Amino acid sequence: MERRVILAIVLMLIVAVLPSILFPSKPAARRTGGPVVRDTGRAPATPPPVPNPELPTARPSDRLSAETVWVTSPQYRFGFSTLGGRLVQTQLLEYKSFAPGDSGRPVQLVPADRPLLDQWLVLGADTVSLADWSFTPSERDVRVVGDSSALSLTAQRGAARVEVRYTFRPDDYRFGVRGHITGLGPAGAVLVVSLGDGLRSVEADTVDDRRHYAVVTKATQTQSTSFGSVKPAEVKVLDGPFEWAGVKSKYFLLAALAVEEHQPRFGGGVVVGGPRNGGPPARAALRVTLPVPPTGDFRYELYVGPLEHRRLARLGHDFDDANPYGGILRPAIHPVSILVVNVLLWMHERLNLPYGWVLVIFGVLVRLLLWPLNQKAMESSIRMQAVAPLIKETQDRFKNEPEKLQREMLRIYKEHQVNPFGGCLPMLLPMPVLFALFFVFANTIEFRGVPFLWLPDLSRHDPYYIIPVLMGLSMFVLSKVGQLGVPPNPQARMMTYTMPLVMTVVLFRFASGLNLYYAVQNVFSIPQQYLIARRRLRQQGRPPT
Repeated sequence: MERRVILAIVLMLIVAVLPSILFPSKPAARRTGGPVVRDTGRAPATPPPVPNPELPTARPSDRLSAETVWVTSPQYRFGFSTLGGRLVQTQLLEYKSFAPGDSGRPVQLVPADRPLLDQWLVLGADTVSLADWSFTPSERDVRVVGDSSALSLTAQRGAARVEVRYTFRPDDYRFGVRGHITGLGPAGAVLVVSLGDGLRSVEADTVDDRRHYAVVTKATQTQSTSFGSVKPAEVKVLDGPFEWAGVKSKYFLLAALAVEEHQPRFGGGVVVGGPRNGGPPARAALRVTLPVPPTGDFRYELYVGPLEHRRLARLGHDFDDANPYGGILRPAIHPVSILVVNVLLWMHERLNLPYGWVLVIFGVLVRLLLWPLNQKAMESSIRMQAVAPLIKETQDRFKNEPEKLQREMLRIYKEHQVNPFGGCLPMLLPMPVLFALFFVFANTIEFRGVPFLWLPDLSRHDPYYIIPVLMGLSMFVLSKVGQLGVPPNPQARMMTYTMPLVMTVVLFRFASGLNLYYAVQNVFSIPQQYLIARRRLRQQGRPPT
């Protein structure tokens, strides 16, 4: 995906800049340092145990004896197993699953037979797995109402006793985890929490969804480790301490947070590569550690929900960086993407319009804002055309005297008030928005599954390919109109025909919302391009076409 985006960006820059350069008579259209990931091939000094590609699962006989305790709010429905206290169901009731066979049921993120939140206790050289401990719940069915509701799970073996208390809020996908351990000795322990080996895909395009699978962590800065970068059975050690760590898919996230000042940070993490089973990488388990003092108390928070930028940003600690825009181009693209997202969401909420119409209006507004700059650029282009014969004569006269040629060219530009690059700026100004939209539609959950006219989903390609064809045709018409009154040029004519075709092919399967915005930009530019062309023809003494 990123390679296609970069290719598209390069082509867009060629379209924007090259004609203005080659054919100037044509009008312009808490500690220092970040977290370190070192590939050691072995576990750290206090690693999560079981460095194995497969997550530990309970025996079939154990699973039969387990019960599921349900926690339900208007936004979610979580299921906790009494066997190991693990998370076996995470239904997000406000989001529909598009996975084949789900028939529009709510999103459910726990993979089949691979529950989340497996836990171990490391006591010196000994490791105690809680996966087969039988927990007793305080309630069998918890309804989250009012400010908060709680669920306690308690298990005991001999003198050892473990109690975990979850606190839920009805309007928040984040919930608190507080635990107390007794009977394991006076020296304290290390709690190891497994965050699973990838969320269940709930997208129509599961291959694309799995390409976004990654481990995300925050120490002093955020870091993303793609599942694709972890080989099968490979162990990668991630140095903490972490404020938060999690696993993500394209639109959803499971993360453990230790973001309050009085909460101890996660001590470190291990990523273990799982089997590939053909196709794109789909398995890489993440395990993080949390120190448990001799008092036996521990606490952290869990987030199981959408990668919704504004919701994550409200949590602070750069939690919204779990869903960064721009990939390798992030420093330049991310700020513009955030601005564009906020503008589109604001327009959607204030105007009470579908996102499709918001995109149309947004594209028109961008062109209106740039209209004066485009006008000046076109006028500069006309003046440039007027002095083109003088420039050509000067170039021929001083072709063997580079320094004198440069002085004469600067004098001509100054006297005739022309700028050879005057047509570039208006073409380049809309580009950051267009580039940002590549990533906005690939990663913003607000556009997921949003229909418009015949388009079933603005975040996915047009199934009938009408929008990319319209985009290509509008680009061709815009280029043809821009050639009116321009002296014949074989290179310019070639670009007029080839670039719309190339861009149509490149963007053929890109998000339909992106192509819609680009097509609106082109269509709305045609009238201005035509007015400038008529003016150019009049100055040449030719009748307007």
